Amino acid sequence: MSIKDTNPQSTPRSLNRRDFIKRSVAVSALGFPTILGSRVLARDGQPGANDRINIGIIGVGVMGSGHVQNFSGQPDADVVAIADVFLPRAEERVKWLHDNDRVAEGKKVDVYQDYRHMLDRKDIDAVVIVTPEHWHALQAIHAAQAGKHIYCEKNLALTVWEGRQVVKAVDKYNVVFQTGTQQRSGMISNVGVTHLRNGTLGKISRVLASNYGSPMESGWPGMPVPEGLDWDMWCGPAEKLPYNDAIRDNTRRTEPTWSSIRNFGGSIMTDWGGHGLDMIQWGLGMDDRGPEEVWVEGEPFVTTISTPEEPGGRRTGVTKPKVYMKYDNGTIVEFEGGPQFGGVFIGENGRMNLDRGRARSNPVELTREPLENPTVEVYRGREYARRVSHAENWLECIKTGGTTAAPAEIGQRSATVCHLANIARWVSGVTGETGNKLRWDSENERFTNSDVGNSFLRRPQRPGYQVPEEV
Repeated sequence: MSIKDTNPQSTPRSLNRRDFIKRSVAVSALGFPTILGSRVLARDGQPGANDRINIGIIGVGVMGSGHVQNFSGQPDADVVAIADVFLPRAEERVKWLHDNDRVAEGKKVDVYQDYRHMLDRKDIDAVVIVTPEHWHALQAIHAAQAGKHIYCEKNLALTVWEGRQVVKAVDKYNVVFQTGTQQRSGMISNVGVTHLRNGTLGKISRVLASNYGSPMESGWPGMPVPEGLDWDMWCGPAEKLPYNDAIRDNTRRTEPTWSSIRNFGGSIMTDWGGHGLDMIQWGLGMDDRGPEEVWVEGEPFVTTISTPEEPGGRRTGVTKPKVYMKYDNGTIVEFEGGPQFGGVFIGENGRMNLDRGRARSNPVELTREPLENPTVEVYRGREYARRVSHAENWLECIKTGGTTAAPAEIGQRSATVCHLANIARWVSGVTGETGNKLRWDSENERFTNSDVGNSFLRRPQRPGYQVPEEV
């Protein structure tokens, strides 16, 4: 694989013997030496309270461009590198940083087409991963191996197995990880979840989630690859499809994009569901596991092939059998009638609609005020009173060595719920049957009664881009 890079000084450096012995360097799945060094930081391997954190951003599409603006505006962080397989886009972001005086004095922002070169830099402390889902796991693992702290957009990974490999790498290399489920750092979400976890509604019998869509297959024809885009690397671990603008361009709202194509994402189930089902997991106190059963009702799942002649909407175009999940405390989650970014919790004493920026109960009096001195404490972070953002929470934890609002394990558990819903539909499509309850073993992350379900827990990956079996 040819590597195009605008920074001639960025080729991976060889390790000396001391680094090799000290950091137990492994060869990466892409054939490059994985550099585990990082710049010398303050005590305990963390930046000191007054140190600025050097950040590299991987992927600067719509969300990534937002992160460039966000992190370059933080008082204790500098964006010093941008990596994107589409070089013109990365160069535009660097120009924006300079035009808006977001480059710190004495520093410059380097551009890379191959993120691995960026990870080799010892002066970079942390990376923000904002690429399509099919790239999250490998990039996060490489970043952890390089000793970089990680902010990774949801969904954590494309499959359950890949997500578990990310958790293993984060634990092994002791880096600070934040999943991009920003509602976890929201004050209103915290107030609502605190009520739920402390029994304000009584026993929760049902939760209504949105009936999120599942991914489709791509039938888009090939187009010329734009100059400056490494399409082979864009596809990365996934099967390489013919290039089409609609696949890469996730800004479109009138036709499917990568997020709705099964090769690259889990569609709206892992997109908006990555927030909504995360809120349900949090509200039920199930962050350490997940449902014990999942099934679908109605007509079996039918995969639709998306073509230019039949656009069908951004993430629609497939049948959506209704999904049900059952937790070990008896709570049923029903995928119908819930908000896009949360859930409707139905309990003995009333109900709560927990959505983005909203936690409303019926009767209203139940949750009108935050609980004082709750028995069950919900994560707030050290600076809760200042309403610290999700990004600030991550930066603070890098300095203190603390646990973030959405560490890798929570990211994995919430992502798994999204995957289980998609898998239940896919199983019905294979078997032609609905109503069969798939029993889920959260500890071993496998179905105990469905070989078909287990076949979807990981996917084949292209040679040269495989997520490693041993991280």
